[in-house]
Amino acid sequence: MKKEIDIFFTALMFFTRIPCPKWIGHDPEYLRQSSKYFPLVGIVVGAIGALIFYLSLFVFSKDISILLSMAATIYTTGAFHEDGFADVCDGFGGGWTKEKILLIMKDSRLGTYGVIGLILLLGLKFSVLLQVPSSLIPLVLISGHAASRFIATTLIYTHQYVRDTDNSKAKPAAKTMSFGMLCIGGLFGLAPMLFFQQPLLLLVLLPMYMGKLFLGQKFNKWIGGQTGDCAGAVQQLTEVIFYLSLIVLWRFI
Repeated sequence: MKKEIDIFFTALMFFTRIPCPKWIGHDPEYLRQSSKYFPLVGIVVGAIGALIFYLSLFVFSKDISILLSMAATIYTTGAFHEDGFADVCDGFGGGWTKEKILLIMKDSRLGTYGVIGLILLLGLKFSVLLQVPSSLIPLVLISGHAASRFIATTLIYTHQYVRDTDNSKAKPAAKTMSFGMLCIGGLFGLAPMLFFQQPLLLLVLLPMYMGKLFLGQKFNKWIGGQTGDCAGAVQQLTEVIFYLSLIVLWRFI
């Protein structure tokens, strides 16, 4: 049990800025196994966003509360996944060979494609959440963050890691994932959705996975697999797809 707790805290330390116990290190094996807890980390991040939204509503309007919630989740993760999404936009937008794409994605500077991608992504996320009833936004946030991270882990399971160097900090986490780890991640990823008490809402997983297949196909075509940035891009895209799909499904429930 202590080992699993350490593995979870390793995931929490790697993907967020939340303080972790001092005994937690950067063991590569623990980091590799931590991928099964990515959706659980999503629950934690989503819960922080939900709490900020709930508390903000006592003082501010709904739109301001949503923006504060988004800012809180971005701060909590250090924009980890947003950075991956922007890197993918820059790499695949400006590179025409595997080597060039990987080189651009490693560049710490933000390019035009990344800027435009982030503006559209965050603007769409904000606009969609505005359409969600205020009473449901906390649960929607928690579910969206958890489910999208589960879909991102399926990319690690189905696509090989292709970073051409061994000094990538995300390599141990993004390199491999067993079927058992994927199942554990699925349990955490889908658990929050049970509180909607609407089984049909699980259909949101279909367009989310289709979004992952769309990006996965491009990743395979151009670089022959995935990197940590690719998983971050899948998480961000499928989170928005989750919110969009919920709005559509609510029209028929």
